[in-house]
Amino acid sequence: MSNVHNVFHVSQFKKYLRVPMEHLPLEELDLQDDLIYEESPINVLETTQRITRSRTIMMCKVQWKHHFEEEATWEREDDLIADYTQLFFGSS
Repeated sequence: MSNVHNVFHVSQFKKYLRVPMEHLPLEELDLQDDLIYEESPINVLETTQRITRSRTIMMCKVQWKHHFEEEATWEREDDLIADYTQLFFGSS
């Protein structure tokens, strides 16, 4: 990757249209000193199986805190269970 030039051609940019409803109040974020905040899942919307040649992987469609349902992402169920146990087994 050191040989890749870090400049983008202007044709690669897209115009950004700001939607006022997407504004997130900063008071709701728990910002650290280096301006990083922790995302956490709030809901599992859907589950499915991804079948590969040698195994079956369970996937979950997860809605994240401070994001709309349309912005949900597919995550591996075993990763979610390891990091967010309370999402599957209730608050312990």
